[in-house]
Amino acid sequence: MAKRDYYEVLGVDRKAAEEDIKKAYRKQALKFHPDKNPGDKSAEEKFKELGEAYEVLSDPQKRAAYDQYGHAAFDPRSRASAAGRSGGFGGFHDPFDIFREVFGGGGSIFEDFFGGESRRDPSGAQRGSDLRYDLEITLEEAALGCEKEVSLTKADTCDACEGTGAESGSGMRNCSTCGGRGQVEQVLGGFMRVRQTCPRCEGAGRVIERPCRVCRGSGRRERTSKVTIRVPAGVDTGTRLRSSGNGESGLRGGPAGDLYVVLHLRPHEIFQRDGDDLLCEVPISFVQATLGAEIEVPTLQGPAHIRIPTGTQTGTVFRLKGRGVRNVQGYGLGDLHVRVAVEVPSRLNAAQRAKLEEFAALCDASVNPRTKSFLDKAKEFFR
Repeated sequence: MAKRDYYEVLGVDRKAAEEDIKKAYRKQALKFHPDKNPGDKSAEEKFKELGEAYEVLSDPQKRAAYDQYGHAAFDPRSRASAAGRSGGFGGFHDPFDIFREVFGGGGSIFEDFFGGESRRDPSGAQRGSDLRYDLEITLEEAALGCEKEVSLTKADTCDACEGTGAESGSGMRNCSTCGGRGQVEQVLGGFMRVRQTCPRCEGAGRVIERPCRVCRGSGRRERTSKVTIRVPAGVDTGTRLRSSGNGESGLRGGPAGDLYVVLHLRPHEIFQRDGDDLLCEVPISFVQATLGAEIEVPTLQGPAHIRIPTGTQTGTVFRLKGRGVRNVQGYGLGDLHVRVAVEVPSRLNAAQRAKLEEFAALCDASVNPRTKSFLDKAKEFFR
């Protein structure tokens, strides 16, 4: 099924301003959010489609590429995608991540947008915070995929009270400070009354009779945890991986947040990366370049051989198809581009120098046609 036009998805004009695009996304995302449409696969697909459209049209660089090439700008199999590959367009982010970034909310969508503060129970379960972890990996790990174990310190459920924050057998009672209202009233200047959240129960209206002695009523304890992260083949610097439920534990039995792992590739000694392609420079001798040769070159999959034709010049690039990086979206492998650099001998003994001088004496203009052509042009220029 062909993708719909991103402007059509958001219901905006092609000349729409950035703020209009954001407003359109906010309106549609609230309408089709899965939390508001439980079990509705159609709404879930529309929510994902909205996230993809907003991610492209809210980014000036991606929007320009889309306006010029359409959906082909983000398809690694197309020429348009290859033309913009240096821009670093990777796969699309999780639509829930985009939703959080736009709305700035970390809790339940019902709490933040459909129920309002008046319907939220401050003493009830609350979702834990999301966490970010920056992970450095090698080019080989990024290209081939791997599993990494990360260690992080976070708030986890207290074992003593199992997250309730209360001692065994203890219950909840009305807060004595606010009388169970969750708010306290303060008189300013003798006549102005201001209501504020109760500092003792933090607006819940209730407090624990006997708080847990281990976590002091919070229901959580800080501890170091180890999480295994599966890194798919083809990722690049800036890729974000989501590990569901490995963020901080929720409050009062609420669900845990998520862990977001941001990847960073270490510089490689041999290869440079350009999208799914790899680049490397291989030195060859003057003799190999002149007479031709077969040389061995490194690849991520092991050694390979290329044939150097007679008279190869420095800077010549040879392509090894399929020896690059696997595309993270499953569109096959990139290529390896090998640039040869002719190495000039820097130290010669007497016998080697004599042979080269003998060789030079045997050479005429036909041996170096590019040099002759340049000199002829230079003479013409200075007339």
